[in-house]
Amino acid sequence: MSVSPAPTHHTEQLAVGAKQLGTILGLSERTIRQLDAGGKLPRPVKIGARSVRWPVDEVRDWLAAGCPDRASWEAIRKNGRPPR
Repeated sequence: MSVSPAPTHHTEQLAVGAKQLGTILGLSERTIRQLDAGGKLPRPVKIGARSVRWPVDEVRDWLAAGCPDRASWEAIRKNGRPPR
């Protein structure tokens, strides 16, 4: 008799708020908000009138690219390379 494995549930979040992003990056929520206001993080996705989230996959890619500022990151995503 064969036993099927228990079903797995994917619980990883696709997008996170400022507090969760801070936890992931080891920064405070205040620092996340300051970096966002200064254009130092990828652009968050607006969900609803007051809620913003950062896609986790994009944050991983941004980190792998060396944490460029927002304008450079958007150029990299669009053209595959940073602006000169």
